[in-house]
Amino acid sequence: MNIALWIVQILLGLAFFAAGLMKSTQPKEKLRANLGWVDDYSAGMVKLIGVSEVLGGIGLIAPWATGIAPVLTPIAAVALAGVMVAAAVVHLRRKEYPGIVFNVILGALAVFVAVGRF
Repeated sequence: MNIALWIVQILLGLAFFAAGLMKSTQPKEKLRANLGWVDDYSAGMVKLIGVSEVLGGIGLIAPWATGIAPVLTPIAAVALAGVMVAAAVVHLRRKEYPGIVFNVILGALAVFVAVGRF
């Protein structure tokens, strides 16, 4: 089980880190091409979402790997699951149904990490 948790933690951490880095470093106009939902939010909010995902991605891996405050890993997983619930609501409101499936998968993986590491 520990190996499965590590695999999911690393893949999920890298996915959130990469997605968050994109959202936090690229201008809203450039993100608009692939992420239509950015029109519903200010540029600052999009950057905040991105930074949150970057920190969550780091939080999935670093605390457990270093042994420094390892309780932060399941907390990060719970927080990212919450982000996925909020994202699914946004996609539902915008009738972007394939996005909801992706959010549910990522959220379920985050819950798996949270339960496995708590």
